[in-house]
Amino acid sequence: MDKADLDFSQLPFGYVKTDRNYRCAHSGGKWGTPEVVESEFIQMHMASECLHYGQLIFEGLKVYERPDGKAQTFRMVENAKRMGRSAESLLMPPVPVDMFEEAVHKVVNANRRFIPPHGSGASLYVRPFMMGTGVQVGVNPSSEYMFMVFVTPVGPYYKGGGLSTVHLIVEENIDRAAPLGIGNIKAAANYAAGLRATIPAKKKGFNEVLYLDAKEKKFIDESGSSNFFGITKDGRYVTPASDSILPSITNMSIKQIARDEGMIVEERPVRVEEIFDFAEAGCVGTAAVISPVGSITFRDKVAKYGEQAGPICTKLFNKLYSIQTGDVPDPYGWTKLVPEEA
Repeated sequence: MDKADLDFSQLPFGYVKTDRNYRCAHSGGKWGTPEVVESEFIQMHMASECLHYGQLIFEGLKVYERPDGKAQTFRMVENAKRMGRSAESLLMPPVPVDMFEEAVHKVVNANRRFIPPHGSGASLYVRPFMMGTGVQVGVNPSSEYMFMVFVTPVGPYYKGGGLSTVHLIVEENIDRAAPLGIGNIKAAANYAAGLRATIPAKKKGFNEVLYLDAKEKKFIDESGSSNFFGITKDGRYVTPASDSILPSITNMSIKQIARDEGMIVEERPVRVEEIFDFAEAGCVGTAAVISPVGSITFRDKVAKYGEQAGPICTKLFNKLYSIQTGDVPDPYGWTKLVPEEA
């Protein structure tokens, strides 16, 4: 199949119209018949639950073209499981894992010409999401839901490409999520709440904020839409342990790679002052994989790590990214070929 007429090597991280998307409705306690449609638009009632009471969850994963031209997913089952936990937290019906996988396969196959070529530095971003579509005035779970999946080819999340450094500022006046709240699930409301911190930070020249725990304001939580890690001077991988942050599938993977590389991995409360002791630091997530941190501003001090990715960040990124793209064998069973439809 010929590729879409796009300059894949120059793609931003944004929406590009593709051919088809997947939809399946849930009503009367059961899932209906899935559809793969061309329309980019959704018709819903103005009193739909998601528009007023926020029953909307989503996931994000990537599909990569391997050197042999085949397409593969990365840890898709973990995305399906995490979406199930999000659904449970917001009293929504879970999407079965096999249904989630089938939906991703269907929409990828319907848009294969948009999978960026191997070596382009781009990937096919997959966005599964579910929303309450039942007509509701009054706070109750929706009676109906819609599960959808669309794809779009994307370039690097941050301008400058993979392993370009980002600069953070510690946010002390705005909390991303409350203790015992829903910061640990992928709910749309969490990201809307973060805008009031992120946008002012960007206007000041920073890429993102680094949130502190909402209870004591002493410990690092996460950076905007990414988990955070620091590398100590003796080579330990340190990442915050908190019930208020989203468990990152990328971070889960990097921790395993770091252990297998002989590194000590510490998942624990991380005092904000420790940023001045780290030799390297990074943000991790599906969109960026690893974004090395160049500096963190905390009050009137700046922790500087350099304008180039450090050696450990570089090694961890290369190892993980090479598995994702199929450039090296996958010893973990994290990748899975997308079966082509006959």
